[in-house]
Amino acid sequence: MREVSVSRVVGVSPAELSSWLGPARIVEAEGSFAVESVYDGDDATVVVASGPGLQLPLRFEDRDGTIYYTQESEGGPFAEMETWLESEPVDDERTRVTVRSAVELAAPLPLGDRIAGWKRRGELRNLLDAIDAEFD
Repeated sequence: MREVSVSRVVGVSPAELSSWLGPARIVEAEGSFAVESVYDGDDATVVVASGPGLQLPLRFEDRDGTIYYTQESEGGPFAEMETWLESEPVDDERTRVTVRSAVELAAPLPLGDRIAGWKRRGELRNLLDAIDAEFD
């Protein structure tokens, strides 16, 4: 399993950021998948995302202020994928956002987890770029 992390201070208050960070918006901002559907369960929200030739259910939970999401089934590109999105106030107008993800590619390719980590880091950077663009 490969773990990657990105962090950035963004020009938005923690309250504004929290209201913007919905599960579907996170998936769209990462840039690799389109949102097909969203449904709320008792303890989680599931976003069904689609990309070239696949559908991927992602399960989102709030864990004490941390947004945690994972690939819900074994039918996606990963054997395992977990992501944690955390934010902390810097001051009244800025927030530090840290996103880390652990991925293991489902296909047995040489250097597969390294490639998956590289791709995942790019998606996490896309998310931070989208936050910057929204609140710039």
